Amino acid sequence: MTLEAVKQRFGIIGHSPLLNHAIETAMRVAPTDISVLVTGESGTGKEVFSQIIHQLSARKHAQYIAVNCGAIPEGTIDSELFGHEKGSFTGAHEARKGYFEVADGGTIFLDEVAELPLSTQVRLLRVLETGEFIKVGSSKSLKTNVRTVAATNINIADAINKGKFREDLFYRLNTVPIIMPPLRERKDDVVLLFRKFASDFGEKYRMPSVRLTEEAAQLLMGYSWPGNVRQLKNVAEQISIIEKEREIGPEILRHYLPDGGKANLPAVRTVAPESGGGADFSERELMYKVLFDMKRDINDLKKIVLELVDQGGEMHHTVAETHAQTLRRLHQDIEPVSTSTFNTTPEVQIHRPGDQNYHAHEEMEESLSLGEREMELIKKALEKHRGKRKAAADELGISERTLYRKIKEYKFG
Repeated sequence: MTLEAVKQRFGIIGHSPLLNHAIETAMRVAPTDISVLVTGESGTGKEVFSQIIHQLSARKHAQYIAVNCGAIPEGTIDSELFGHEKGSFTGAHEARKGYFEVADGGTIFLDEVAELPLSTQVRLLRVLETGEFIKVGSSKSLKTNVRTVAATNINIADAINKGKFREDLFYRLNTVPIIMPPLRERKDDVVLLFRKFASDFGEKYRMPSVRLTEEAAQLLMGYSWPGNVRQLKNVAEQISIIEKEREIGPEILRHYLPDGGKANLPAVRTVAPESGGGADFSERELMYKVLFDMKRDINDLKKIVLELVDQGGEMHHTVAETHAQTLRRLHQDIEPVSTSTFNTTPEVQIHRPGDQNYHAHEEMEESLSLGEREMELIKKALEKHRGKRKAAADELGISERTLYRKIKEYKFG
């Protein structure tokens, strides 16, 4: 199964290299039976990795049990995990199987494993090393064949130094570590995630999904997101329900971010294009396109000139010289911009029939600037598509947002 197929199957959104590496690690380790420890901040979506590992393993048809170790009281955690015998403690009216016995042959996911009491950690270590456990109130050792995947948002090294987590258990769980990156390290994925959540909530509450303006999207990407994906989803749901306007600007968005979104704001980065797939074209890319188009025109004119010169004749020479003059004007347009970046066509020489190395040359007094050339291309594209900006942007090879900025800059359209 490919990386993209896994993302689609498990509903994972994003293209961050750190995220892709974590998923690929889970895919590689899934066919084995070794233990895995998933670390990452709260709200990053660590549980999905245990599901990937289970579903891509030979145990996929057996039991999968997810246990939140921090949500079970310390007095009953041993009974929950390993079971108990009848009468082993007050309220034990009958024998009960624990999760390790129920999940025999399958996978057990221990979320927030660092919250386990030290006494329970000793029991867990024995299960991982020998596959044996003893029910509470029993003296009989039982066997189980369970794949263990654990997760925590706590710094295990600090917990070990403070005596709250056994070092030997850490090494036994951490056979293969998977690190889930926080959302602040996945800036390019933030807008994609918000768009997906907004679409889901729009469908859930039967209303049009909210959309972000470019400024709001930049604010969203610049925020530090201490609550990670869980916080982002919560913000998307609040906005979808409360706001009447479906287009959300930065002024509205700041009301839903702590401190107005000013906490730990890094430099704003370019927002992913609305169409998805590929990076947004900047103004530099538009300039490059202008230059490359000019170069292509030069090459075309050069071919025409050479063909006419080869044919000979005074009439052909007159036409050829006219094309040569046009060619030189285009060449002068492009040369001042960047002769080191683009391999511009050398000055064209016209040879008349009977003459030797005749050099046709004419100085040009005025040349179009790059901005004027850019404005001309945009204007022609808009005229061609009758003012339809999306079609014009596709024609120019830029995003609709970039085209909109250029229209405002040149004050036309």
